[in-house]
Parts: sequence; C-alpha cells; structure tokens
Amino acid sequence: MGTGARTAVLFACIIGIFVVAGGILGQYLFGSFLGGLVIALILSLAINLVSYFFCDRFVLWSNQARIVTAAEAPRLARIVDELAPKFGLIRPRLAIVPTQTPNAFATGRDAEHAVVAATEGILRLCDDRELRGVLAHELAHVKDRDILLMTFAATLAGAISYAAQMVFFQSLFGGGNGRGNQNMILVLIAAITAPIAALLVQLAISRSRESRADEVGARTIGDPNALADALVKLERGNQANPMNVGSPASSSLYIVNPFRGGWFASLFSTHPPIEERIARLRSMKLSYDYRPSVGSPRLRSSAASRATHP
Repeated sequence: MGTGARTAVLFACIIGIFVVAGGILGQYLFGSFLGGLVIALILSLAINLVSYFFCDRFVLWSNQARIVTAAEAPRLARIVDELAPKFGLIRPRLAIVPTQTPNAFATGRDAEHAVVAATEGILRLCDDRELRGVLAHELAHVKDRDILLMTFAATLAGAISYAAQMVFFQSLFGGGNGRGNQNMILVLIAAITAPIAALLVQLAISRSRESRADEVGARTIGDPNALADALVKLERGNQANPMNVGSPASSSLYIVNPFRGGWFASLFSTHPPIEERIARLRSMKLSYDYRPSVGSPRLRSSAASRATHP
C-alpha cells in the first residue's frame, strides 16, 4: 500500500473514531446514538471549515511568525524562487519566526494560500545547500497539501478529546439519564480509549507525511544528502536550544520537533526517528553536484557518485 493510500485509510480511521465517540456521547447524554452521531458530524463539519479557512493565520499567530517581503529576507526568497517552479508552484508567502532555534515549517490550505516559514536560527545555521534541502521538504508539503490534511487530523483528534472530557466530567457529576453502572463503565472506557486511539492515528498520519515530504523534496532537487546534512544540524540545534515561542500543538508542522520531552514523549512523536530519516535519505540512489556558480544542480548516476565519493 502506497503512502497516499495509507494516509487515506488512517484518515478514515480518525473520522470513524470521531463519529463513534459522538454516537456514544449522544447515547449516554441524550439516549440517542443517532442524535449523537448527527451532532458529531455537524461539529466535525464546523471544525473543518474553520480549520480550512483560518489554519494559516492561526499557525502564524501562535508561532509569532511575521510575513516578510523578498527584500526583507533575500536569501530565503532567492532559494524559494529557485525551487518553487520545480514543484509546479508559484512562490508562497514567506515568514520569519523570531527564535534562534533552527527550524522551518509550511502552512496554508492550498498553494495559493501557502506560507513557508523559517526561523532566524536556521538561516544562521544552515548553508545554502542545506537550506535548499529543508525548503524543498516544505514545498513538498505544499504540493501534496499535507498541511491541510494534518490540520484536519489534529482538529478532529482534539474534538474527540474534548467530547471524551465532556463524558468523563458528566459521569463524575451525575447525569446520563439514569443509565446503569454497566453502561457507565463502558462509557468511561470509551472516554479514555477514544482520545488515545485518535492521537495515535493522528501521529501515524503525521509521520507518514513527513517521510513522504523527505522523499519528494530530495528527489525533486536531486540531492538527498542536502536534507540529511541539514537534519543532523537541526536535531543538534533543537536539542541544544529548544523552541521558546509557539505551542507544542504545532510541532507536527515543523521539519523537526522543536519541543523537547523525555523518553515517554518520544513514544508519541509527530515525526519519524531522526536517525531513520537520515538513513533513508542517505540510501536514496540519487546524487548531485552542488555548484552555486552554475545556477542549477547537476544530476549524476549513482555509479559516478560512488566513484567520486566512495
């Protein structure tokens, strides 16, 4: 099963969890599974419409990102201008995040409303070749409309969690139309497990899309090692200097997780393990000569690459 098909299945799962959780909530509170189902569907539609039209504004605001012109960020604009046509895109809006943590993200519901944001830290840390690899990853997200998909998944998972909390507190303080203890136990089990299941599916979607963006970005520019080298620097930089702006809720949008936690937090990571991503990129059978004076990358065969770089 390809990445796109896996994502579709996972997304169907999270919608299914949302609908079932809404039905259980309706059965418990109103005595009608169908009533809860309808409420869940209406709530889902409203949440997704808000996410669709305002996700870019919310993400930029929550991360204190500032939209900039090409004159204000000439290096960022130059590289994005070079890469965007390779992905069949017009240049998205550009933004700078005021933190020395090296990172980048993309947001927006489609190519016409996309924003590519870079932190001040990544512009200081990465050279042009590495920055090309990072920005190619972000443009791959824009091309595949991953930001919209991941925003929907996160929103639905949050709604499931909210519905579960309603059931939990309702059960603590009475209610449930006089339902028996056995039903109460089943409802509580659903209230606990539904948000966990939704979160796990959301994380699986995020990790799947991150892996695909790595591959699409690297193949489009013909230089997997550019992103691999950048990821090594970014991982070290984020460990040494975790993000001091923004919300952990937006961690899935960044190219590497900017918010640090212990081993338990790593079990619920929005990104594949960094070592796995780097190894996959290093094993890709593409290579390229980066020669800034030429103006465009030169693709070479893997055999020629091994002869030059044993």
